[in-house]
Amino acid sequence: MSLRSNSIQLSVIKQMELLAARHVDVVSLAQGIPSFDTPLPVKRRAENALREGIVAKYSLSPGLPELREMIEASLAREGIFYDWQKEIIITAGSIEGITASLLALTDPGDEVIIPDPTYTSYREAVRLAGCVPVFVPLSEEEGCGFTLEKFKAAITSKTKVIFYCNPNNPTGTVYSREELLSLGELAEAHDLFLISDEAYKDCLFDEAPYISLAQFSKFRRRLIRIFTFSKTYAMTGWRLGYVNAEESIAREIMKVHDTLVTCAPVISQYAAMGALEAGDESIRYFRGHYQKRRDAMCACFDQLSNYLSYVKPQAAYFVFPKIKGCTDSLALAKDILEKVKLALVPGVAFGPAGEGHLRFSFGREEKDIHEGMKRFEKYCRNYL
Repeated sequence: MSLRSNSIQLSVIKQMELLAARHVDVVSLAQGIPSFDTPLPVKRRAENALREGIVAKYSLSPGLPELREMIEASLAREGIFYDWQKEIIITAGSIEGITASLLALTDPGDEVIIPDPTYTSYREAVRLAGCVPVFVPLSEEEGCGFTLEKFKAAITSKTKVIFYCNPNNPTGTVYSREELLSLGELAEAHDLFLISDEAYKDCLFDEAPYISLAQFSKFRRRLIRIFTFSKTYAMTGWRLGYVNAEESIAREIMKVHDTLVTCAPVISQYAAMGALEAGDESIRYFRGHYQKRRDAMCACFDQLSNYLSYVKPQAAYFVFPKIKGCTDSLALAKDILEKVKLALVPGVAFGPAGEGHLRFSFGREEKDIHEGMKRFEKYCRNYL
């Protein structure tokens, strides 16, 4: 095996799903998959393209012009301005965009700063690029927000990128305007790139305010913004996302993207047009249900305060409770799977600061959430 493959591991989330598949009658609140089917307008757009015989051939490597134009218009409505011809690249999901960006921006041995905890696959993408992930703990006492001094202390002569997701997976934190601007200024001061994964930007609760550093022209020459259609539009299986970045950066990412995948799946690109044309109603519908599920799950956690503490998420569809006395979350997750047939993700999957936590997804079916929480309560009262 190569040194490259030896340096990375299969996502712990996928490992738990594989373990769960060996058991009968398992309820999974592990992998972050929306329970909803892809909305009808999205499927109709894809079906029409299929009937018209226009999906069998490659698109241009950066993606279908019509889709990129639509993305430019949708971004403009959010106060984000990028040229569809030169600064928007359609990717095979966000993780391909992330990997292409890291490969384009970094050299082996560079350091990439990532908040801790954060999405598990970031670490492996950084390592795949030959770089070193540097974890900066979030402040659990302040709602899992940024502490600028910790980011400053993590910067060395080898630092190349600060890479974060907003809203954050697994904590559901929405970073404030002040936090993001201070991070942007820090990148300016040290001439670093910023990669912002905004997969959950449309899944906000309680009217949480949301901004993107892409809305500030000052950071344009160093910001790479990633989005996926997977979570917002219940399209995880369609594997489609996009990158928007300043022209000179996009040009370098484009080289890697073309090498990796040639182009994103064309039928999925047509489906994405349907999402942009008629997806707002679905977003509101999904968000309403997610909020109800979040509140129900948190109400269960409130009844288990002797066993755990948690921060109520502002966004996404995860709760990340800290289990009292837990020092090995992987062993705990495996024991829960074995004893009560409930699949969860161990917190250590998301970085060192995640140790002692478990991630619960309320993106799953309501019946699974209800049954899963019953099983977790049973485990707490009988085994913790």
